[in-house]
Amino acid sequence: MTDKPLNGHRVLVLVTNYGVEQDELLVPLRRLRDDGAEVTVAAASAEPVQTLVGDKDPGESVDPDTTFDQVDPGERQLLLIPGGTLNADQLRLDEKALAIVRAFAASGRPIAAICHGPWALVEAGLVRGRTLTSYPSLQTDIRNAGAAAWVDEPVVSDSEGPCTLVTSRTPKDLDVFIDAINKALVGS
Repeated sequence: MTDKPLNGHRVLVLVTNYGVEQDELLVPLRRLRDDGAEVTVAAASAEPVQTLVGDKDPGESVDPDTTFDQVDPGERQLLLIPGGTLNADQLRLDEKALAIVRAFAASGRPIAAICHGPWALVEAGLVRGRTLTSYPSLQTDIRNAGAAAWVDEPVVSDSEGPCTLVTSRTPKDLDVFIDAINKALVGS
C-alpha cells in the first residue's frame, strides 16, 4: 500500500438523506479518500442520500455507510458537515445529529462545516466567541448565536475554543476548505 498523507486518519461525514449539496459531499469524500483517509458517511437512515445541485436539481445518490443511531463518533478524528440548505436545516433539528456534533466538540476533535453546514454548529451551541464563515445568509444567525465575528473569507480555521472549527462559504471554496481539513486532521 502506498503511503498517502492521510493514511490512518478517520473522518465522519454527517448528512441527512435528502438535500445535501452534491459537491460539498462528494468532492471532500473523494479527495479525502484519495489522500488515504477512511471516510464514513452517516445519515439519518440507511436509505440512499439524494444530493442536490444548487438546492434544486437532483444530483448523485450516495449509499450511507451507517446511520446516526449506529455510528460511534469516538472512532473518528474529524467531523465534516456539508451544506445544502435542506440538509443543514434538517440536521440542526435532529437531536441525534446534534449529539454527534457536541460529542466531537466536547472531546476537542476538529469539526469542519461548509456553506449552510454551520447551522449545526449554531444549534449545538459551539459558535460563541468564535470566528466563522459560511454561506452569507447565515451571518446573522451566527452573530446572534454569539460568534465573535462572521467573515467573508473562503475558509476560516478557529482553534480558540474547545475544538478547532474549520468553516467555508460555498462549493467555489472547496479546494481551500479541503486543504484546511487536511491540516486540522493531521494536527489532531
